[in-house]
Amino acid sequence: MSDSRIDDFVAVIPAGGVGSRLWPLSTPEHPKFLIDLLGAGATLIQDTYARLAPISGGCLVVTGATHAAAVGAQLPELGAESILAEPSPRDSMAAIALAAAVIEQRRGPAVMGSFAADHVIPEPAEFRAAVATAVAAARTGRIVTIGIEPTSPSTAFGYIQAAGGLEGVEGARDVAQFTEKPDAATAARMIADGAHFWNAGMFVMRTDVLLGHLARLQPGIHDGVREIAAAWDTPERADVVARVWPTLTKIAIDHAIAEPVAAQGGVAVVPASFAWDDVGDFASLAEMVQADADGRVSISRTAPLGTVEAPGAVAIGGSLPVVVVGIEDAVVVQTDEAILVTTRGAAQLVKNARASLE
Repeated sequence: MSDSRIDDFVAVIPAGGVGSRLWPLSTPEHPKFLIDLLGAGATLIQDTYARLAPISGGCLVVTGATHAAAVGAQLPELGAESILAEPSPRDSMAAIALAAAVIEQRRGPAVMGSFAADHVIPEPAEFRAAVATAVAAARTGRIVTIGIEPTSPSTAFGYIQAAGGLEGVEGARDVAQFTEKPDAATAARMIADGAHFWNAGMFVMRTDVLLGHLARLQPGIHDGVREIAAAWDTPERADVVARVWPTLTKIAIDHAIAEPVAAQGGVAVVPASFAWDDVGDFASLAEMVQADADGRVSISRTAPLGTVEAPGAVAIGGSLPVVVVGIEDAVVVQTDEAILVTTRGAAQLVKNARASLE
């Protein structure tokens, strides 16, 4: 069942963001979704596409114009018509809405699912089973999200509070509310009740349902993407996009659709237990790679990593030997652009690193 193709299900892969907490590995010019982050032989966007291809009846990638060629080179099976290039970032709602409008323009209403290009999910079969359940729930007219069973009271993610079961769809529940990233004490209370799940930003819905909510809640976005979609496969595309795209409101789908529609009883969640990580910083990246016998982590390197009283050391990239002395949980990243030295505990601060050089 989990790997059966769903002909009217279109997978949408938003490929945006710069991964600033992974600098200098991830940069605006070459962001993390284009990188083989784990040294496993495939980039994150290639992995994302491979997870979705067995069950989807089509796939679209929405990415920045500067990255469209690189996406096409990494996913040659897609074809240029399946890569929607946005001229500037307008946050997730505009990107997902554009995909929905283009899908309807080309083939009529369908079920679509939005899955970020830069997440790591090592259990694709379990993921596809959850997506299949989400598609069934979306057919009822709900906006559906896939909630990840929390493994810790993380303050790095938002949370979804589930209510009762969704009638007629086994494995899906109604959503009571969404909660922004909580403090540690609140997160601990949430996961203790067993009704809260991490918000991984995965949404599955009928295109007509999504666009209908947009027409009511964000009419400017709705009207704009409808106009762009009507011109997308015509010679007028460039002129219409240049005129309309900059006018679209910058807003995330969570705030534009998920939260207000949940308050009206129109959102469902499929709880899922598969492993998931958004690889938000070097600390989370290090935890995903098997350490050696001495507790060291080495990724995409061609030279040795040595330590002296430096447990938990991480070295990423580079062709010169690295030795860490007396620093616990050190992180050393080498690229052609820069060398970064930090610790796992300070990994969130890396988002400001590049700006410190300006």
